[in-house]
Amino acid sequence: MKLIVNGQAREVDVEDDMPLLWVLRDELGVTGVKYGCGIAQCGACTVHVDGQAVRSCQMSAGSLEDGAEVTTIEGLGTPEALNVVQEAWIEHQVAQCGYCQSGQIMQAAALLEMNDAPTDAEIDAAMSGNLCRCGTYPRIRAAVKSAATKLQEA
Repeated sequence: MKLIVNGQAREVDVEDDMPLLWVLRDELGVTGVKYGCGIAQCGACTVHVDGQAVRSCQMSAGSLEDGAEVTTIEGLGTPEALNVVQEAWIEHQVAQCGYCQSGQIMQAAALLEMNDAPTDAEIDAAMSGNLCRCGTYPRIRAAVKSAATKLQEA
């Protein structure tokens, strides 16, 4: 199967029922995507597939189109050129333990792709499936709003 992962063409030979999470982590060494619950309830494994936020623990390799574009936290931005959402996360000091944050950031980036001026209610609804055991939800909302403002100004 051919995939475009973080802008690079990659080829993998895996069983159709292998979750995308394990394709990324175990087959391709892309470890920014995290295993949380394994049942698509926590959001730690959120990545973008063809521009849509998905839970990679429940998306099978066989369900992907050949040539699907997969973006993980590693492909969203780099330390030298952060994505606006990553900048906002740092500015608002969102992360505590940090485990869920790659999924949180990927979910927020997908929201802002669709709506660059979300209300608090829209942010809460979009982010509700992403759990943070540290409870940084107020800082997550503030960071999303900050990123939205920066996107509107750009």
